Amino acid sequence: MPPTPTGINVIIVGAGFGGLTAAIECHRQGHNVSIYENFPALKTLGDIISFGANGGRIFARWADGAIAKKLRSLCIDLTEYGFRIHKYDTGEVVYHQPTPPQREEAPVFNGHRGELHEVVFNYARDELGIPIHLGQHVDEYFETEDKAGIVLKSGERVEADIVIGADGVRSKARELVLGYVDKPKSSGYAVWRAWFSNKDMIADPRTKEFCENGDTFNGWIGPDVHFLFSTIKGGKDCCWVLTHKDEHDIDESWSFPGKLEDVYKVLEGWDPVCKAIVEKTPSLVDWKLVYRDPLPTWVSKHARILLLGDAAHPFLPTSAQGATQAMEDGVTIAVALKRGGKEGVPAAVRAHQELRYERVGAVQKTGESTRDRWHKTDWETVKTNPKSIEFPREDWIHGFDAEKYAEDNYDEAIKKLAIKQEPVDEAAPLTAAPPAVVV
Repeated sequence: MPPTPTGINVIIVGAGFGGLTAAIECHRQGHNVSIYENFPALKTLGDIISFGANGGRIFARWADGAIAKKLRSLCIDLTEYGFRIHKYDTGEVVYHQPTPPQREEAPVFNGHRGELHEVVFNYARDELGIPIHLGQHVDEYFETEDKAGIVLKSGERVEADIVIGADGVRSKARELVLGYVDKPKSSGYAVWRAWFSNKDMIADPRTKEFCENGDTFNGWIGPDVHFLFSTIKGGKDCCWVLTHKDEHDIDESWSFPGKLEDVYKVLEGWDPVCKAIVEKTPSLVDWKLVYRDPLPTWVSKHARILLLGDAAHPFLPTSAQGATQAMEDGVTIAVALKRGGKEGVPAAVRAHQELRYERVGAVQKTGESTRDRWHKTDWETVKTNPKSIEFPREDWIHGFDAEKYAEDNYDEAIKKLAIKQEPVDEAAPLTAAPPAVVV
């Protein structure tokens, strides 16, 4: 049964997972939505991406579960294999972390970013009929008290009731919301990333075991370094990521071609299997992990422009939650707009931030804590408690239902906003700024 039309017109800038989810969820809630994307064509680029059960719960509601089934067919299946965590130098498996059983209503996905993105993109455009305008560079955002819009490179102005800036870590929408350019800073870490076929892996006796027995997932944990390696599609494709110290200053361009000789230097003294995997790599990306201070707000002055996903809150890869949290954003704003109605868009946008801000900050911190857990491992502790080195899968993160939470807590968020807008004692001390968030 189609939703009751709300008459709310929504422009979304950016067709990544966050932007697409926001569009699909706005469509589900009865809003009129269109997407503007800078890229001229869809390309299946990238390497592995993860969606927790909290993201799977969102996918599972689309097309009566058909989209989740398509995604699962492209994803790694670790039901039998689990996650094997090795000590960096000896190669010893110190902990074999089992994979939780898949739940139909909240599945978990790990697959090729480009392939999964294509499924979601095609669902939004072809099955739901959401207009996606590719090759449209947004030069400017603007808003008034009752409208918001974008100016395209062609000079065309497009207006709506709300503009959602899902335009990534280099967001132009963020400039309007903050009133200044928020520059990234070096985090002191970088990641090498690669995806390739199993052709050379399966021909080498040292590495063929990873490709002959279905999907696998292994991690080697060392001082200030961790190396994660997966095989997928029954062992046909291989991918790895290696997080390491990196002190280079970084500007807005943070991704470069990587060099194998640099990887070999970091892996000196490590389990030889790691180098045996890396040397099969035809090409790799050197991805600098930058950080930004937490934004004071994701909402513009008139609350007609909202930052979503990486534009508002980039995540460390060790959180395995960046894309999923962007999806939760998309669900929340769609519900908030429905509850607020066409006359209450600004209140709905502010309520969205009230519903999301604290949760996002808490989930962001897990990326830092997991990285530090691995990079500063006490191996004596691991001997007595191997579980201490596992990858955390916390119920408060994965058991979350963004749609239900937004529905159940929208009215309370509106009440909190009313209290916050009451006159305050200007002599009262200001609260301390939140700590910097690494991305």
